[in-house]
Amino acid sequence: MEGIDFGSAEHRKVVIIGTGPAGLTAAIYSARANFAPLVIQGPEPGGQLITTTDVENYPGFPDGIMGPDMMQMFEKQAERFGAELRWGTVTSVDLSQRPFKLIVDEETPVTADTVIVSTGASAMYLGLENESRLLGHGVSACATCDGAFFREQNVAIVGGGDTAMEEALFLTRFASKIFLIHRRGEFRASKIMQDRVLSHEKIEVLWNTTVEDIRGDKLVEGLVIKDVNTGEVRDLDVEGFFVAIGHTPNTDLFKDFLDMDETGYIQTQSDSTYTNIEGVFACGDAQDHIYRQAVTAAGTGCMAAIDAERWLADQEA
Repeated sequence: MEGIDFGSAEHRKVVIIGTGPAGLTAAIYSARANFAPLVIQGPEPGGQLITTTDVENYPGFPDGIMGPDMMQMFEKQAERFGAELRWGTVTSVDLSQRPFKLIVDEETPVTADTVIVSTGASAMYLGLENESRLLGHGVSACATCDGAFFREQNVAIVGGGDTAMEEALFLTRFASKIFLIHRRGEFRASKIMQDRVLSHEKIEVLWNTTVEDIRGDKLVEGLVIKDVNTGEVRDLDVEGFFVAIGHTPNTDLFKDFLDMDETGYIQTQSDSTYTNIEGVFACGDAQDHIYRQAVTAAGTGCMAAIDAERWLADQEA
């Protein structure tokens, strides 16, 4: 933070870092409490739902809704109550003392009495050219979110950990056939999860196999897969492709200040969104590695705003 003058920095009682269901719900609640929160939207305004087509499992939308449309509605609701949504990315923070110091886009200083971290997590992908192009059009990183779209269809999922096992088993409720693709000859998942997958009649494991390409123009039409032992390349006809190789929480910005688990998820106190630093709260996928759903993220966003409101009230008492 050298060279940045905080003497005339903009100050807010509540600054929310990141959007998506968690950050925008926190903004709605903070704004309704008359805190006029500042929301720094980050590099992906709206979060992961921006890349989702149909959202059918969020309460209140019986006919479903497009992910970007739902996030736009969240934004309008937050702004209606007085939240300010601002383009930009927080590039540096100092949470060692209050007021907390933040730098936006490496040059703009902001100070805050409380900070709500809702920076989310990013799904890890294989890096294939067609992967991002077909995201939301047959490619997904969330079987729980999108599995129901593939009733009676053939799908593939790549991964070898517990998440891949759980998602493959979840997909058996809808898909007629699931190909579980793993680049090695054994899984790293827990024994009980392996047993469930290997014994399921709908699941076929393709060992020692990698995905080389995704076929399809507007929708997924199949995969190009390779046997790593023989080098044989062949087509695999599927209508859906799920990537389950892990998520990375977007929390590097806070690693010098906030307690995290070994994978980088922010640790919060039991039944709350309090972090190890008073006045800093975390919600959504930045601290939730279990559920990772829009509705649970929104719930923790509500919790963070209420926790921040009560904490501020205690400071002023």
